[in-house]
Amino acid sequence: MTAKAQTSEKAAVILTAGQSNTAGRCMNDMLPDYIKALGTDYEYCNWSYTNGSTRKSESEGVFRRFWPEMESAGKAGRFAYDAILYYWVEKALQKDFYVVKHAHGGTSIDPTCRSSRDFHWSADAAWLAEHASCNEAGGTSMLKAFVSNIGKSLDAIGPDYDIKCMIWHQGESDRSGSGPDGYHDNLKAVVQYVRDYLVEKTGQLKYATLPFICGTVPTNSSQYNKKVYDALFILQKEDENFHVIETSPGTFIGDNLHFDSNCAERLGIGIYNKMVDLGLIIGEKQAVPGPILP
Repeated sequence: MTAKAQTSEKAAVILTAGQSNTAGRCMNDMLPDYIKALGTDYEYCNWSYTNGSTRKSESEGVFRRFWPEMESAGKAGRFAYDAILYYWVEKALQKDFYVVKHAHGGTSIDPTCRSSRDFHWSADAAWLAEHASCNEAGGTSMLKAFVSNIGKSLDAIGPDYDIKCMIWHQGESDRSGSGPDGYHDNLKAVVQYVRDYLVEKTGQLKYATLPFICGTVPTNSSQYNKKVYDALFILQKEDENFHVIETSPGTFIGDNLHFDSNCAERLGIGIYNKMVDLGLIIGEKQAVPGPILP
């Protein structure tokens, strides 16, 4: 699908990134009934999705209508919190918008932490100089892959777009070794890298303060780390364009790690409501469901 804005109005763009709870682990038969009622495909949401695994560089800048899917060829029909977000965004916008997503389970920022396929989000200049995009053969950089897809996707959309925000959920894989101590600085560098890239790519200084909205790793998650958790709230105090959505107490699919439908819905609606609060979209805020605990 070749993406082109249908009118002279600027097309909204959302950037989405993270690890397994962003990739999605909840089966699609657990989608909220209001999404199941759609049948197949959203009406207005178009996405370009890469992950360095089953969706590599050939997927960059290629858009298709959104329906929840993760990277596993065997169990692709799974969703994350972003599926909930996009549903409410399209209800508010009632016109085409675009998502650029890069997510892979088990990926850390700190390259010294264990990470699936040795993929990392590191923005360290020395590390990046030695590692290619994970969308390329032998590459391991999640960040290079992400911005490469952003660039090609913006080119595909055309000149009339407005990048609304970046959404993020990650941190479980940075819970060991030097990951927790460095998480504040490492995530801050990731945010800065994306913002700097967008300013350079678009020539628009407004993206130097692109809103960044992230969810916490729940305090009752098996992979919760207090330093990783606290780092988000420190960044929120330091950066008026960095926003944290609390997911605690988390509810999970049975592994005490991956969000179930209720937790995904709470985070997705929480991000949507934050976008409304920030004036990024014009719409009605939605009620956030409470956690369903045993």
